[in-house]
Amino acid sequence: MRSPGDPMVPDDVAWSAVSPRLALGRRIVACGSLLVLAIAVVVVAGVAGSPIAFLGALVPLALAGWVWWLIGRQVAAIAYAERDDDLLVRRGVMFRSLAVVPYGRMQFVDVEAGPLDRALGIARVQLHTAAARSDASIPGLAPDQAATLRARLARRGEARLAGL
Repeated sequence: MRSPGDPMVPDDVAWSAVSPRLALGRRIVACGSLLVLAIAVVVVAGVAGSPIAFLGALVPLALAGWVWWLIGRQVAAIAYAERDDDLLVRRGVMFRSLAVVPYGRMQFVDVEAGPLDRALGIARVQLHTAAARSDASIPGLAPDQAATLRARLARRGEARLAGL
């Protein structure tokens, strides 16, 4: 719950959320491997002939349910905001972070999309600065939204470097 004056959530910005398809992609990766583990436990239990061993499949299934819920919360916490002089990127539920990247410090901006990202119709905008710790990324954007944001950030970065 947000309290007034929370430094992680400034009041004066309009946050843009990422696509819920990002949660689906993360859930496929995390819960898919847990489902494979549950199936393996069932197969081993069938070969061993122990009905009690089938209960071992409940552990990865319960873990998959918890991971499914957690990923939804994590993705809902990711947002970005463009201000006049900098870009804000927030993430995290329990361990929250707020990255403030001044446009004048950006060296270059990438748009990345792996095979699963492309299948889901999402991309990641990766910002690179002179300081390695200040690099930030915004995952889960529609490809056209990511390309537009990249162009806008690059334009603002060039304008700040030129002193405009």
